[in-house]
Amino acid sequence: MPTYIILLGPPGAGKGTQAAWISEEFDIPHVSSGNIFRENLKNKTELGKIALKYIERGELVPDDVTIEMMKDRLIRPDCKNGALLDGFPRTPEQAGALDKILAEMGGQVNCVPLIVVPAEMLVERISGRRVCRENDHVYHVIYNQPKHPGICDLDGSELYQRDDDKEETVRRRILVYEQQTTPLIAYYQNKGLIISVDGTREIGEVSNQLLREIKKAL
Repeated sequence: MPTYIILLGPPGAGKGTQAAWISEEFDIPHVSSGNIFRENLKNKTELGKIALKYIERGELVPDDVTIEMMKDRLIRPDCKNGALLDGFPRTPEQAGALDKILAEMGGQVNCVPLIVVPAEMLVERISGRRVCRENDHVYHVIYNQPKHPGICDLDGSELYQRDDDKEETVRRRILVYEQQTTPLIAYYQNKGLIISVDGTREIGEVSNQLLREIKKAL
């Protein structure tokens, strides 16, 4: 039976790092909705062309287009053992559509790990991030300081704060995440699939708990 895992967590929770661990441990690809959109747009697929029309008008891409992109991705050979889904589904409606797709493929969502981090810690993590202009090397004003303030250790270029990392933007992103994800979490809680993991601890500790809890759920 293939293994399908949906990873949830707010911006700054470390989902990308944890997704890599989970993907490797269970030998399943990390399927990111953002990457799927970019691939379809770049390759000018039929679905990509449809999506682009909505994007150019500043509108949300309809669910049916997003769902078809996801279905097209999940039937590829590298997903024969399942997949780790990140960024999809975003709504209970998309979750219901995913259930139907997986049922057609003889599978189902096995578990939904949720990395939990308090909002204030997320703000501190993201708003403290600094990036070098030359090569995007990442630092943090508290956790990973450069040897010389404002200068990259590796290439000597200036460190700056991305617009997306500014506090007011971060708080808005977290609020949007909470508003979007609350109904989705309730959907999977009703199915008994949510696994809550404390994301405030060291990266390795979070990884160990995630892997342990996922194995119990499979």
